[in-house]
Amino acid sequence: MRIHRKIILCSVGIVGLIMTAISCKKEPAPSTPPPDPGYKLTPYNIVAPAHFPQMHIPEDNKPYVERIELGRMLYYDNILSNDGRACASCHFQSYGFTVPNMVNDMPVLPHVNLAWHGKFMWDGSKTGTLEDVMLFETKEFFATDLEKMNASEKYRDLFKKYYGVDYITHHDIAYALAQFTRSMISKDTKYDRYMSGKEQLTYNEEMGMRIFFSEKGDCFHCHTAMITTDGEMHNTGLDSIYTKEMDKGYFNVTGDPKDLGRFRTPNLRNVALRKNFMHDGRFKTLEEVIDFYDHSVKRVSNVDPIMTKEGKENGLRLTIVEKQQLVAFLNTLTDQTYITDTSFSKPTY
Repeated sequence: MRIHRKIILCSVGIVGLIMTAISCKKEPAPSTPPPDPGYKLTPYNIVAPAHFPQMHIPEDNKPYVERIELGRMLYYDNILSNDGRACASCHFQSYGFTVPNMVNDMPVLPHVNLAWHGKFMWDGSKTGTLEDVMLFETKEFFATDLEKMNASEKYRDLFKKYYGVDYITHHDIAYALAQFTRSMISKDTKYDRYMSGKEQLTYNEEMGMRIFFSEKGDCFHCHTAMITTDGEMHNTGLDSIYTKEMDKGYFNVTGDPKDLGRFRTPNLRNVALRKNFMHDGRFKTLEEVIDFYDHSVKRVSNVDPIMTKEGKENGLRLTIVEKQQLVAFLNTLTDQTYITDTSFSKPTY
């Protein structure tokens, strides 16, 4: 078991190097004014879970209790949009901050451990920090009406106290949303407790874990521990003909043929709560997903080498029992604390 944990920690280190490289490439963010000198903010210490890579936090948006709460208010407030939507409209806490239905013909990627991501969206079309992607959300996706936002006495007062601004901009909204989403950390799954020595897995869960983190299942190459995603783009052999624009994935961003059918690796935390899988929701159960990887991968020219490496040319070829054990392990990635923590819930004030 010690060897298994060393393999996991090694994969975590690799993800950490990737995230460090991403953060180093970023241009300095626009300067953020200090808070109102008459108001003292309460520093908030974001503690990364054991075995996670180091979290990158921009110098100009250090976490404070009040700013996180402001971001939480905005996350649940339809003032962000012009059609009644809020972030929470497509991110239900009970489902791990995704929704059971499809939105624009795609499953909604969950809001969980986003602080360790450098690429966002299924097609990787948005990159950078949480501040960057939240600026896209408020400025382009929601097209937040700044006049409406600044007409709100509540938000004018809070942004003045917490960010020291007299007029609220998209930049200010993005920074507040980034504060909240950076705090949305899943760290209390059964698997987490197993890794910290607090709980044991059942026989089937442990066998499933061994399949997941070994060459037998090969899941860990893309779904690295403990984050359960490498955050990178992969073609896993879903399609050999790309009839829909959305099926082309990262190609729609780069225009490079080698990126056809490449999509960002989804986070597997709370995966058992989801109802739609892959970028187009073509699979409805974990069993269907495993069956695909077991014997239905399309051997296209740019398929990820892991999918057809020596010994896997014809898929994983798992037994029925091994598939059940893999599902049992995936269920240990459900974080009941995360989906019930009131600090992530809709404010009652």
